Amino acid sequence: MPLNIRVVSWSLGIFTAISFILCVLYGLIVPERLHGMSALLEAMLPAFKWLTFGGFLLGLVESFLYGIYIGIVFVPIYNFINSRWG
Repeated sequence: MPLNIRVVSWSLGIFTAISFILCVLYGLIVPERLHGMSALLEAMLPAFKWLTFGGFLLGLVESFLYGIYIGIVFVPIYNFINSRWG
């Protein structure tokens, strides 16, 4: 059965947005010397700045869009391979 690109892309977008929120919360709760979350997120998300409202919104949108992108790329590949070998 082929995957639905819309369902998978939205699911991954929401998953990555929730993951971003959890990473920010983790970074706020745990002392920085134990995780380095701000450096990781700033390296992964273009123009993201730690602990600014604008940076948080930008990071949330970028995370969501990365999830959408993964779904758009993954689903056709999966459906193609599944149709050949599934």
